[in-house]
Amino acid sequence: MAGAWSYRSAPVPIPLPMSTETVQCTTDRGVHPVDARMRTDPYIPREPGGTRLRGRLRVSDRTNLIRIMPAKGVELSAVRTQNDPGSVTIRPTDTRDGGVVVVGGGLIGRVTAWRAAQQGLDVTLVEPDPVDEATGARAASTVAAGMLTPATEAVFGEEPLMELGIRSAAMYADFVAEVEEAAGMSVGYRTTGTLLVAFDRDDLAVLTELYELQRRLGIATERLGSRECRRLEPMLAPSVRGGVLAPDDHSVDPRLLLRALAAAGTRAGVTETAGLAEEVLSSGPGGARLGVRLTDGRLLPADQVVLAAGCWGERVRVSEAVVPPLRPVKGQLLRARGPDGEPPLVDRRVRGLVRGFTTYLVTRADGEVIIGATQEELGHDTSLTVGGLWQVLRDARELVPGVSELEITETCVGLRPGSPDNEPLLGPTRLPGLHLATGHFRHGVLLAPVTGEAMAQALTTSTLPEYARRFAADRVTAR
Repeated sequence: MAGAWSYRSAPVPIPLPMSTETVQCTTDRGVHPVDARMRTDPYIPREPGGTRLRGRLRVSDRTNLIRIMPAKGVELSAVRTQNDPGSVTIRPTDTRDGGVVVVGGGLIGRVTAWRAAQQGLDVTLVEPDPVDEATGARAASTVAAGMLTPATEAVFGEEPLMELGIRSAAMYADFVAEVEEAAGMSVGYRTTGTLLVAFDRDDLAVLTELYELQRRLGIATERLGSRECRRLEPMLAPSVRGGVLAPDDHSVDPRLLLRALAAAGTRAGVTETAGLAEEVLSSGPGGARLGVRLTDGRLLPADQVVLAAGCWGERVRVSEAVVPPLRPVKGQLLRARGPDGEPPLVDRRVRGLVRGFTTYLVTRADGEVIIGATQEELGHDTSLTVGGLWQVLRDARELVPGVSELEITETCVGLRPGSPDNEPLLGPTRLPGLHLATGHFRHGVLLAPVTGEAMAQALTTSTLPEYARRFAADRVTAR
């Protein structure tokens, strides 16, 4: 249960404009109005800032909102990083030759289980949903578009997270080859690059600042004018002002990758148990250090437990308060197809800024197009809304008018797991034997290879690799 996603099948409600409800958001820069219903993935730099408001402001006038949005009941002071004097170092755990129970069967849970089994550990994975039934599963992985885009998802103030994403993206080709060989199936890995485009002058100004950030970080990108963008993607609207080509930003099909990881895990010796975990006990049956109780009453012994259940992880009771708050961030998206025999609408992934909001189109080799996605802070709400679909279609059509001719085949809504600082929570907690692999927010697919590597080391040596220690699970104080 790596996340909670709900599906609705076509027909889709006719999208209509939706009124905006404004609330106050208090940050360390003051009190600002924010859109409480529709928040999309913003390409908003820190200095100068952008706005999530629907109104248009000159870039120089945009309010600079802080990115870190703490979960309800958690103060920003509870977030501690490795550079803070109060940072808590990782507490080593006794890694006996016993079993590992991984709670959650999304990409993060399955890559962790597979890598742990490759290290010779006895691994049991707990997950209620079969991987071959995507439209009924709750894992975030079954809905995600699968963009591997550390360059085009760059955000000011997230440089360490971007560096982790760059490391993981560099691992992907070898990772895919290994998974496909182990599973005997393709995962839909495409290496055609990503084109980031701007709809108007304000969007272009933001994109220009992001391009400078990418250059400072050594990311391979190329600045393009409007005509050059349309030469690469002829279906772009003539109004597009310019763009940035990221040749190393690729994509994968998360549904295929999920199935492949399940098959690879089984062949490596992972045992899968169908069920929902409700509690981690500080002592398990048969003298085991820990126990995992399922909702049907079964009790699994474990010397180590990994919570990889997405935004539902904090609902698993733990004997000590060691799991930081995880907030769900709702996303709505569409899956569509063009007429049979027609060429794809776009050849590469297209991400765009439209009046400060982001949109994307991701094409699959079989002709499927994924169009998304909203970003909404509405708790565990998984309702599909007219406003959400309207926003997604409105912005996509501004950039690629041809989306109007696509046939909608599936509509999805689900929850991304966000940590208090929007960065992953990895490795040992203060409860010996209990680990976290969660809080990946928008980057779970991208960070799958590096998470698997880091968690395998944590489970066998009790420490994270140096590059992952900034993201240690115990950096955040649980409340």
